[in-house]
Amino acid sequence: MDLHYVWPALISFAISAALGPVVIPFLRKLKMRQTERTLGVQSHLKKAGTPTMGGIIFLAAILVTGLIFAKDYPRIVPVLLLTVGFGVIGFLDDYLKVVLHRSDGLLAWQKFLLQVVVTAVFAFLVVKVFQVPLTMIIPFTGGKTLDIGWAAIPLMFFAVIGTVNGTNFTDGLDGLNATVTLVVAGFFTAASLMLGGRIEPVTAAAAGGLMGFLLYNVYPAQVFMGDTGSLALGGFVAGTAYMLQMPLFLLLAGLIYVVEVVSVMMQVSYFKATHGKRIFKMAPIHHHFELCGWSETRVVAVFSIITAIMCLISMLAL
Repeated sequence: MDLHYVWPALISFAISAALGPVVIPFLRKLKMRQTERTLGVQSHLKKAGTPTMGGIIFLAAILVTGLIFAKDYPRIVPVLLLTVGFGVIGFLDDYLKVVLHRSDGLLAWQKFLLQVVVTAVFAFLVVKVFQVPLTMIIPFTGGKTLDIGWAAIPLMFFAVIGTVNGTNFTDGLDGLNATVTLVVAGFFTAASLMLGGRIEPVTAAAAGGLMGFLLYNVYPAQVFMGDTGSLALGGFVAGTAYMLQMPLFLLLAGLIYVVEVVSVMMQVSYFKATHGKRIFKMAPIHHHFELCGWSETRVVAVFSIITAIMCLISMLAL
């Protein structure tokens, strides 16, 4: 039995686990520390001072492992590019906020422009270099595909940037984003094996890297991933979906990302329309459940279980 996806997971886990004790004290020494809003969840105030930008731990693990296997599995290159590209954008944002103390980090237009550029390079690789069809597998149809012609390109930009922002909003509780995305990475590994996608080394590497990172990120977290990690994970999820012609499955396997970003959109829109009223106690929605009395660990467990169930449903949908 060919277990070529096991080694990437083990190598990435080892790198990530080994980097933790090196990177965390380094981040603490550089005073790359999290700040918490005083108007937010009060229990989070104790997190102030915890090192952030820890996403470089699993990002480095995924990149190194991916490069090891890229020669034999060249189709992982676009996924690596999108993962690292968005990770760099997140790093710049974190650096400006944490090190240079620019409260907003990258300006909204700067961040959006960089995201468009990275997505454009990814689109070029997918369409022109690797010639991956932009037809999309339709869930629950036995493998039938949807072809929307030229509209597939703008949809790709919308799906990629939307997924990245969804994963970004999913960050905010100890272990939440890493655990949810670990489950999604496991699903995409299985999907790649089923479909012959030949990108399982990078999906398995992502799973392994996140497992290593969770050694330091589970409650109570010793380090946070920051935008460096959350944007990178969004790039990984979106890139994987497109290389497997599975962007429609983002609505299933990535349901938590969708709910998180929709909750923010609903909150902001309702707040503006009603001049100060709110739908949720706080957005993104994981904070709403905290303010309803749920512990961090309960929110993480429930969201992860929901993701696991949706990934099982996605397997059936294939």
